[in-house]
Amino acid sequence: MPKIIDHDQRRQDIVDVTWELITKGGIEAATMREIAAAAGFANGALKHYFPSKDDIIQATYERALEFMKGYVSIEGRRGFEALREVCLSSMPIDDERITAGRVLLTFWQKSLTNPKLHDKYLEHLREWRALLHRLIAEGREDGDIVTETPDEQLVDEIVLINAGANVMSLVGPQYTTIELQRQHVESLLDRLTRP
Repeated sequence: MPKIIDHDQRRQDIVDVTWELITKGGIEAATMREIAAAAGFANGALKHYFPSKDDIIQATYERALEFMKGYVSIEGRRGFEALREVCLSSMPIDDERITAGRVLLTFWQKSLTNPKLHDKYLEHLREWRALLHRLIAEGREDGDIVTETPDEQLVDEIVLINAGANVMSLVGPQYTTIELQRQHVESLLDRLTRP
C-alpha cells in the first residue's frame, strides 16, 4: 500500500524551516538548497509544494501575520479600547513578536523587487489601515476620541510607530526598549483623548 502523504503538513514543515532559517540568518540563509536540506527534501522536490522561493517567502510572511493577529483580540471591544489593544499588541514587545518582525522585515525587503509580494504587502497594509480607521471612527462616535487631528494622520502615525518599532527592535535594539515603545504608543493614545 502506498504511503499517504499529507501535503498540507509538508507545506507547513517547509514554512517552519524557512521561518527558522530567516530568524537565524536572514533572507540570505533561506536559499532553496538550505530550505530543502533542512526540510529533508531533494532540492527539486520543493517545487511540488511551492513553485518558487518567493511563494515560500509569501507563505512564511502569511504565517508571521497570522502569528501577530493571534496576539490581537478585540472581540467584544470597539473604538478606543479596541484601538489600544491593536496598537499595543502589534508592537515588538517580546521575543516571539520580535522574531515575527524579523520575518516581516525580510518580506518587506523582498517585496521591493517582486510585484506579487509587493501587492500582498499592500493588501495587508490596506486591511490594517481600514481597521484603524474603523476603530478611530468608533472612538469618535463613542466620544472617547476627541482630538482634532485628522483620522488619516492618526492612522499614519500608528502605522509608522509600529513599523519603526519593529525595525529598531532588530537593527538598533540598544536604542529602544519595550517600555519606551509602550510609552510612545500610550503618548499617542493619550493625545487622542484630548481636544
